[in-house]
Amino acid sequence: MLIAGILAGGIAVSRLDAQSSAPPSGQTAKTTLAPSHYRPSRFPKRAGEYYRLVWGVDSLSVKAVESGELIRFNYRVVDADKAKQLNNKNINAFLNCPEHHVQLVIPSLEKVGKLRQINTPEPGKSYWMAFSNPRRSVKRGDRVDLVIGEFHADGLIVE
Repeated sequence: MLIAGILAGGIAVSRLDAQSSAPPSGQTAKTTLAPSHYRPSRFPKRAGEYYRLVWGVDSLSVKAVESGELIRFNYRVVDADKAKQLNNKNINAFLNCPEHHVQLVIPSLEKVGKLRQINTPEPGKSYWMAFSNPRRSVKRGDRVDLVIGEFHADGLIVE
């Protein structure tokens, strides 16, 4: 008799729990998630100091532009002598995405030339180069590695 009472009480409690979590008849349950305000940092502060001291550049950023057809790398020159290698037209630049196993290059257009600024760097000015992404394999949120001769910037996040 005691066991029958315990089992009956357990069934009644489980039915009450099920009824309290269900929405009233005729209505559907709405679940809304709050938008996340978390934004991953471009790279650690220590890495930014390294690029500034060794390579003479800061404010590194990588963005998907033109509906993802191009990936644009931007940087600001702090020390023109150290940053000369980044603007050297004889040194090829590559954008590697290890996650998707692709390597992007700077396209050369017939009338325009390479989509890269090659003028002499000046302190305080921003420069860019664009990498062709024809299959749109590199997307926003991916981590990429930039290689320009001896210059390597690893783990940059595509915005």
